[in-house]
Amino acid sequence: MSAPTYFPFQNPDLPLEERVNDLVSRFTLEEKVDLMIQYQAAVERLGVKAYKHGTEAAHGMAWLGEATGYPQPIGLGCTWDTGLMQRIGSAIGDEARGFYKRNPEINGLTLWAPTVDMERDPRWGRTEEAYGEDPVLTGKLASALVQGIQGDHPRYLKAVATLKHFIANNNEVGRGDASVSIDPRNMREYYLKAFEIPFKEGGAQSMMTAYNAINGVPANLNPDVQAVVKEEWGMDGFVVSDAFDVTGTVRDHGYLETYKEAVARSVKEGGIDSITDDGEAIKAALREALAEGLLTESDLDIALRNTFRVRFRLGEFDSEEGNPYAAIDESAILRPEHAELSREAACKAAVLLKNEGGLLPLQADQLGQVAVIGPLSGTVYRDWYSGSLPYAVTPLEGIEAKLAEAGNRAERKTLFAGGTDRIRLKSKKTGRYVTLGEGEEAALAATAEKAEDADIFEVTDWGWDSHTLIAEKNGKYLTTDDRIVKAAADRIWEWFTKEVFLISAVDGQPQTVTFSTWNGTPVTVSGDSGALLVGDGSAAEMANEINVAGAAEVSGERAVAVAADEFEVEVLTDKLKEARRAASEADLAVVFVGNHPLINGKETMDRPDITLPASQEKLIQEVYAANPNTVVVVIGSYPFALNWTDAHVPAILYSTHAGQELGHALADVLFGAYNPAGRLNMTWYRSVDQLPEFMDYDIIKHGRTYQYFEGDVLYPFGHGLSYSSFRYEEIRLDKTEADAERDREIAVTVRVTNTGGRAGEEVVQLYGRAEQSRVKRPLKQLLAFRRMLLQPGETAEVTFTLPLAELAMWDVTRDRYWVEAGNYTFLAGSSSASLPLSAVLKLDAEAIPPRNLNEATRAVNYDDYEGLQLGECTEGGSALEVRSGSGWAVYRDADLGEGAAALAFRAAADREASLEVRLGGPDGRLAGEIRLSGTGAQEWRDYTCALSGAAGRQDVCLVLKGAMRVSGFRCS
Repeated sequence: MSAPTYFPFQNPDLPLEERVNDLVSRFTLEEKVDLMIQYQAAVERLGVKAYKHGTEAAHGMAWLGEATGYPQPIGLGCTWDTGLMQRIGSAIGDEARGFYKRNPEINGLTLWAPTVDMERDPRWGRTEEAYGEDPVLTGKLASALVQGIQGDHPRYLKAVATLKHFIANNNEVGRGDASVSIDPRNMREYYLKAFEIPFKEGGAQSMMTAYNAINGVPANLNPDVQAVVKEEWGMDGFVVSDAFDVTGTVRDHGYLETYKEAVARSVKEGGIDSITDDGEAIKAALREALAEGLLTESDLDIALRNTFRVRFRLGEFDSEEGNPYAAIDESAILRPEHAELSREAACKAAVLLKNEGGLLPLQADQLGQVAVIGPLSGTVYRDWYSGSLPYAVTPLEGIEAKLAEAGNRAERKTLFAGGTDRIRLKSKKTGRYVTLGEGEEAALAATAEKAEDADIFEVTDWGWDSHTLIAEKNGKYLTTDDRIVKAAADRIWEWFTKEVFLISAVDGQPQTVTFSTWNGTPVTVSGDSGALLVGDGSAAEMANEINVAGAAEVSGERAVAVAADEFEVEVLTDKLKEARRAASEADLAVVFVGNHPLINGKETMDRPDITLPASQEKLIQEVYAANPNTVVVVIGSYPFALNWTDAHVPAILYSTHAGQELGHALADVLFGAYNPAGRLNMTWYRSVDQLPEFMDYDIIKHGRTYQYFEGDVLYPFGHGLSYSSFRYEEIRLDKTEADAERDREIAVTVRVTNTGGRAGEEVVQLYGRAEQSRVKRPLKQLLAFRRMLLQPGETAEVTFTLPLAELAMWDVTRDRYWVEAGNYTFLAGSSSASLPLSAVLKLDAEAIPPRNLNEATRAVNYDDYEGLQLGECTEGGSALEVRSGSGWAVYRDADLGEGAAALAFRAAADREASLEVRLGGPDGRLAGEIRLSGTGAQEWRDYTCALSGAAGRQDVCLVLKGAMRVSGFRCS
C-alpha cells in the first residue's frame, strides 16, 4: 500500500520544525516505543522506512564490506591538516551514501565518528581511535571531519557525524563500572572544550555517551548532556547511548536496580534520544516506565523529534530533486580518487622523529641491497574499526617498488627478514611432536614420533608473553574454540583475540615453555589422543560477544583446575640471526616495529607499558650492531618510549596503521617522493614513571600532557622533522594592549621562510601563556595552527585571528569563563618545545573579586585539594568525597569581612566523621571543628560549625576526616 500524500510532514515547503512535529504527533505510543531504539522500526502507514542509527566510520566505512581505509585517527591527528580532514570526511560521507543506496535499512547514514575523547594518558587501549592530547587540535580536526561527512548544503546533510564518547573516556579496564573524578576547571578547560569546538564550529548533529561514570553518575545519566551540549551549545541533533550501556546502568554500574528506571532516567535526565542496546529488553522497559509514570509520552516525543529532525535533513522524506547527495550511489564506494586520498593521508600522517646526518631520504639509485626487517614489514594489519581493505600494500612491497623504479641493476634488491622465529614443538608429556590435522578442523596434536614429521610454526612475539603462531602447512593462525587448539584462522580480527597465546618459559629451561590461551586458560595435551586441549577440553566455546564492562581479555574468566603442560621448543630459524645476516649483507637496513592493533592494547584492554616489546628492542639493537646505517620505522597505535633507539639509531620514522596504501606511503616518505611534515599529537614520554596513576584524570594538579608536564620527554607534543629547514623570523600582534570588554579578538602574524633546498610543508604552531593568574595555568597551550607548503626560499606570513575568549580560564568562584587581567605571551614555532618567537599582550580586564563565602558555595569549586575525589550528590551536582582517611580542599582569597561566626554545610557521612575549618591551608590555624554521626552515604543533612578568628581575606580550607561527602557550604 502506498503512503498517503496529504500529511503536512510530507510538504517540503513547510518549515522543518513544523514537519518534524507533525510526523511525531502521528505516531501511536507503541510506534514511538519501537522508534526509541537503534534499529528504528518502519511505520508503513505513514511511509516511514526502517532505519538504523550507527555505522562505524572512524577512518573509513567499517564492517559493511570492502571500503576505502584511511590512517587510524591517531595518525589523522598527526597530520595537523584540517583541509585534508574535511576531504577525508567528504569521501567517507560519499561511501556512506553508496552503502546506504545498497541497503538503506541496515546501512544508515548516521556515522559513529569521530572519537573526540581527550588522550591524557598514552596507556589507554583505544589511543588509536582519537586525535591526541590537546583539545584545540582535537576539536579543530574533528570539526573538519564532521563538516566533510555532513556536507555544506544549507538544507540537506550528506551523512551525520556522531561525536564520541561523552565524556572523559580514557581507560578501558573498568570502563563499564568505574567513575572518574573531574573538577570544574579540568572539565571546562580540557574535557568539554574538545567537544565544544566540533559542535559550535563543525555543526555536529549527533553524539554518543560514554560507558564510564563521571563523579559517581553514569555518563548516560550525565546532566551536562542536556544542560551543556543541548542548551548551552545549542546542539539540535540527537544523542545516542553506547552499545548496551543503558542496561549497563543496572548490570555493570549497579547504579539502578531495574531497566525501567535506567531507560526512564536516561531519556529524561540524561538526554538520550536513541538507545543502542538489547532492543526487546529496552522496549519492554520503556513500556513499563510509561505504565508506571516514570516516563510520559511527551518525553518520547522530545527524543523522537531530535532523531527525526536529523532524518528529515538527510532527505529521507523528500524527493531526490534538490538534494545534491541523493544521487550518490554504489559507484562512490572504492573510487580511485579515494585510494589516492588514502595514500596522501598516510604520507601526511608520517612523523619523522629523528634524522641524524641526513640519512633520509634514501637515494634508490645509490643503493644496492636493502635489508627489510621486522614483524611489521611484510603485512598490513586492521584494527577493530577498520573496514575490509580492497587490497593492502605492505612496507616490503612499497620499498621493492621504489628500488624497481630506480633501474635494472641486478644487485638492487631487498633482503627480507620477518623478525619471527620458525619452530617445532614437542610435548614433554607424550614425547611426541606437534602435528596439524587435516580438513577444516586442522586440530593440533602431539602425535609425530620424528622431528621431520612435525609441523613448523612461525611465531611472532608481541611482548608481555603474547604470541601469535602461523602453521606453515596451511598458512593459518593458531586459534581456539575454547575446547581445542587448531590452525584455522585466516586473520586476527574479532572482538576476542583468540589467536593470541601466552607463552611462558619454564624456570631454568628457556627452551621449555607452557601455553595459555587468549583468556589465560592453560593448554594441555590429551594423554590418549595427543590433542592440544584448552583446559581439559570439556568447556563450551565462549560467545564472541562484546564485553562492554571492559575486563581485560586475559583475565582467567573460567576457573580451570588443570595445569599447563610443557613443550620443548626447537628453533629452526632464529629471528635475530636472520636479521643480523640480512643487515650485514645490505647497504642499509630498515626495521619495522610496532604493535598489532588487537594485541596488548585495544578496546577492553589498556596497555601494560609504553615501551616496545622486549623482542623488538632486541631486534633493533642486533640490526644496528650489524649495520649502523639503520632506519627504524614504528608502525603503531600509540606513543612509544624509544629511549635506546633514539640514543643510537640515526633515523626514526613513525606511522600509525594506515590502511591499504601503508606500504606506498612509507616508501614515498623514506625515498623522498614525499617530504614528511607530520607532527606528534601526543607527548612521547620516556617512561611510565613520568605518568601519574592511570585513573587520575586531573591533568592540572598532577602535571599531565604538554600543558602541565614539567619533566624531560622523549619527543614533545607537536614535534616532527622535515627534509627541508624553516626559519621563524617575526611575530607581530595587531595590538600590544587590549581591553577585554572593548576588544573581542587579536590578530597574530608569524613570518616563516623555507631555508632548505626542496619544497616542504611546515606546521606553524601558535601557543599562549598567562604570565600571572590566581590559579595554576598551563605552561603553554595551543591556540592555533596551520599546515602550509613553502617552496625553497619562499617566505610566507601566517595570520591567526583569535578571540580573546580563547585566553579565558574557568573561574570557579563564579562558575563562568573569565579572561584575567595581566600579560599574555604568544609563542610561535615548530613544536611545543621549539618556540623561538614570542610577543606579549597586556590585557586590561576586571579583576576576579575575592570569594564571597557568605553566598552558597559549591564544595567542588575549590582551588586546590589533596586526598579527595568527586562523587555524586543525589540532591544534585557533585560532592567532595573521602572514602577513608582524610582529605582537604582549599578556597583561596575569601573575604570574610569583619568575621564569620559559623560555617553551614550540607554533608552525608557513611559513619562517624569530622570536618575541620582551617585558615591558610590544611596545616593552618584551626578555626572550627565538628563531628558528624554516620547517617548513610547519601543521607544528606545540614550541619553548622562554629568559627573563631575567621576574619579578613583568607584562604579557607576544609579538612574532611572519615568516610563522608560535602556538597556545599556558606559562612555567616
